[in-house]
Amino acid sequence: MRYFIELAYKGTNYHGWQNQPDAASVQETLEKSLSVLLRTPIEVVGAGRTDAGVHAKQMFAHFDSDLVFEIPVLVHKLNSYLPKDIAIFNIHKVHDNAHARFDATKRTYEYHIHTFKNAFECGDSWYYGLPLNIEKMNEACKILFEHTDFECFSKVNTDVNTFNCKIYEAHWQQNEDKLMFTISADRFLRNMVRAIVGTMINIGLEKITVADFTQIIESKDRNKAGFSVPAQGLYLTKVEYDYI
Repeated sequence: MRYFIELAYKGTNYHGWQNQPDAASVQETLEKSLSVLLRTPIEVVGAGRTDAGVHAKQMFAHFDSDLVFEIPVLVHKLNSYLPKDIAIFNIHKVHDNAHARFDATKRTYEYHIHTFKNAFECGDSWYYGLPLNIEKMNEACKILFEHTDFECFSKVNTDVNTFNCKIYEAHWQQNEDKLMFTISADRFLRNMVRAIVGTMINIGLEKITVADFTQIIESKDRNKAGFSVPAQGLYLTKVEYDYI
């Protein structure tokens, strides 16, 4: 039987989602917990690979098991056993060929910025105190819909076969001293959201123009794009499937 686990985690204490040889990961922590509770080795496959320090308000991962168990009971046991920074929402029974990564039709990320220094936001949001032109940054968001190749925002030496992504949503919102960037796409490249945000910060500072933003995308050159913003402000907020 194949199952999807729906979960959330705060990424501060983890070296990303994916298993690492010498560092704690969310995947490793979840696999160990499932293996102990089900008393058999369990491997999980995630919907994506969030980087070190990145959070997830909603993540999915699949695992296989022939054991008979009551889903609400296992959810309760997992939440009792796992560290407090990983929470299980539900476990869904799916068809045998379902795949948490390849079957996802849309993913949504948020990037959170606080513009007034706040000691209680430091691990959950990025502090940036310089004034930004949000109107110009939202103009740049519209440019994203005109393109599909985002190699300029991808980490170099990555193992993907294509840099094409279809953007469904991209916009900035401001609420007093809080800024939030929301972006949805069918897939994302490694470091893509953090590089987009860093480049848009330069637009907000009026260091570059919206026209420059178009040229950066068309260049396919990571060196021409902006800096990568810190991980603590980034959240994977939604993963969508046709059958869940």
